[in-house]
Amino acid sequence: MSAPDALIPLLGQPSQRNIDTFETLERKWGVAFPREYVEFGRSYGDSTISEFIFVCGPKTLESYAERMSSRMERNPFVPRDFLPTKDGMLLWGNTVEGDQLFLVDRGNSEWNVAAFRRNWSDWYESELTLVEWLHLALTGQIASDWLPEWPKHHTLSPMED
Repeated sequence: MSAPDALIPLLGQPSQRNIDTFETLERKWGVAFPREYVEFGRSYGDSTISEFIFVCGPKTLESYAERMSSRMERNPFVPRDFLPTKDGMLLWGNTVEGDQLFLVDRGNSEWNVAAFRRNWSDWYESELTLVEWLHLALTGQIASDWLPEWPKHHTLSPMED
């Protein structure tokens, strides 16, 4: 089952599969993004989930990473650099409260969700992949101490150009 298919029950059908791809950015940064993230980002990226989680997609990933790089460089709670720095973490989104959401390469093509939790001033790490984490988080099964009580039905709002 693909990443988008696993989240359709929560987020609905992607209204339009993103025609933009990550290939140009992968070449520019010299990295292969996790396939799960690429599938998810093309389907649900460049949008906001339930007015709380912003998800970078092909249109916004590079500019968001550039904008956040100096802030995260100075952040003592973020344990390492993120892409485009070689072997860096993938900054895939944020929350409206300023939490920064990352994917950390664990080797063997496995990337797990981690986050700088702004209001807690700490670093959160999970052993879950992006889709596993999103499914559990959006159903209130994990991260309930720092994520909101979710509505019965999630909304997906595309970011405006």
